[in-house]
Amino acid sequence: MSSQTDQAGPASRSPETGRPPGRAAAPPDSAGVRVRGLRRSFGTRRVLDDLELDIAPGEFVALLGPSGSGKSTLLRAIGGLDPEVEGHIDVPERTAVVFQEHRLLPWERVWRNVTLGLRGGDLRARAVAALDEVGLAERADAWPATLSGGESQRVALARALVRTPRLLLLDEPFGALDALTRLRAQRLVERLWEEHRPSVLLVTHDVEEALLLADRALLLGEGAIAREFAVDIPRPRPLDHPRLLRLRGRLLAGLGVTGGEPS
Repeated sequence: MSSQTDQAGPASRSPETGRPPGRAAAPPDSAGVRVRGLRRSFGTRRVLDDLELDIAPGEFVALLGPSGSGKSTLLRAIGGLDPEVEGHIDVPERTAVVFQEHRLLPWERVWRNVTLGLRGGDLRARAVAALDEVGLAERADAWPATLSGGESQRVALARALVRTPRLLLLDEPFGALDALTRLRAQRLVERLWEEHRPSVLLVTHDVEEALLLADRALLLGEGAIAREFAVDIPRPRPLDHPRLLRLRGRLLAGLGVTGGEPS
C-alpha cells in the first residue's frame, strides 16, 4: 500500500487507515522502512529537507547528529507521531517506540503499563511473558514508583516487545541512565534484537553506543542523511577493536569533534 505525497501539505488523518497521508504500511512481506522526500519545517526553519532513508528488514541502524539536527523529528515522523510532516514513508504495520522517558502511568501496576492500549485475552500473561524477557517478571504487580530508572526503561522495552513489533524505534532510551545501567541496557537491547530481529532505528548522541549496537551508523546534517558508515564487525564488539576505533574516529570527525580522524 502506498500513498501520493509529493503535493501533500500539513497532514490530516486518513479515515481509511488512521495514518497521516504519506505514511503507509509496508506490504505484508516487508519489515523494512522506506522514506522519500521527507520534509518538516518549524516556522521558517526547515529541519528535514527531502530526506531519504532505507532500513532493511531486521537491520539495526543508529542515527547521530548535532543537537537540533532533526534526529527525534525524523524518528517521530517514521513512527507516525507528527501529522505536519510531508513526504512518503513506508513502514511495517506493527511499530513500537521507546522514548528516553519511560512514560509509565504511576496509578497502574507494571503489568498494566506493559499492556496499555492492547486488546484481547490473557493480557496479564502476555505482559508477564514480555517482562520475563527483560528480567522483570517478578515486578509485574509493582507500582512504577518503586522501580529504579533502569527497571523503568526495561518495563518500557517490555511494553514495546509485547506488541511484537517489526519496527522498533528507540529515541535515546538510555540517555538518563548511569554508565553501568546504560551498558546493561545496551546489552539487553542487543540480545532482544538478536532474538526477535525487528528493524531498529536508534537515535543516540553516543558514538560508542552506535558502534556497539548498529549495522550502520548514519549522520544527519542539513536536513538529510549526510554520511553513513557500515559497522561490519562481528558481535559482541569489544570497544578496543581496531576497526571499531577507526570508525569511532571517523564518526567523531563527521560530527565535528576535535581529535576525530579525517575521512
